[in-house]
Amino acid sequence: MVPRALTIATSDSGGGAGVQADLKAFAAAGVYGTSVLVALTAQNTLGVTAIHELPPAFVVDQLDAVFGDIGVDAAKTGMLFSRALIETVASYLEAHPVPLVVDPVMVASSGAKLLEDDAAGALVGRLFPLATVVTPNLLEARALTGVDAPRGELAERLVELGAPAAIVTGGHGDDAVDHLFDGSRHVEIPVARHDVPATHGAGCTHSATLAALLARGESLEDAARGAAEAAARAVAQGLVEIGSGEGPVDVLGVNR
Repeated sequence: MVPRALTIATSDSGGGAGVQADLKAFAAAGVYGTSVLVALTAQNTLGVTAIHELPPAFVVDQLDAVFGDIGVDAAKTGMLFSRALIETVASYLEAHPVPLVVDPVMVASSGAKLLEDDAAGALVGRLFPLATVVTPNLLEARALTGVDAPRGELAERLVELGAPAAIVTGGHGDDAVDHLFDGSRHVEIPVARHDVPATHGAGCTHSATLAALLARGESLEDAARGAAEAAARAVAQGLVEIGSGEGPVDVLGVNR
């Protein structure tokens, strides 16, 4: 059977990040992708101008539809926005456990705030313990742990907060490396950086590829290496000609 991966996240009307980026990454990784929307954004390459939260009951309806018919080999969460939505998703996944990548999306590359103030505690308290791995970038890891420290220490702190494993991604800061800590072992994964002004959706592409490779049965370390490679390739192929702001990444290589 073709592996099946689910994204539980928010729509990006500009097509660069969110659910749209996740489904592209799933396809590039060779898995069948499904989606559960928790919110909608009015968004383009310049930024986010509006966010519309969907009713929690409708989120559950979507989850029931996917789990009840198609099935899920692995899932990822992206922008969940509010405490109510996080609680809804966590309660469902507690009853329907699957390999889970939690991407704690907090702020857009444009600077727009994507997680409400009272939601971070629910993200850590409810979703982190359900995750196979959490994948914050450097800025998100600092915000979640409350410390300014190297990636390795931040990854350890995230595990102390309840995540079984953590990858602090290498898109920010001086060192271009993804740092994986699985609770006992540190692994540094070099990341190729490309000077391309088209990075919108890179984090989503990384976490979605990671979930897809877990759905294919790869180990966490192998999946992490594959996700780093896919995200770097997507930036290298980024569509700088799309929009007048930060262009979207291109994991599918549509320009080829």
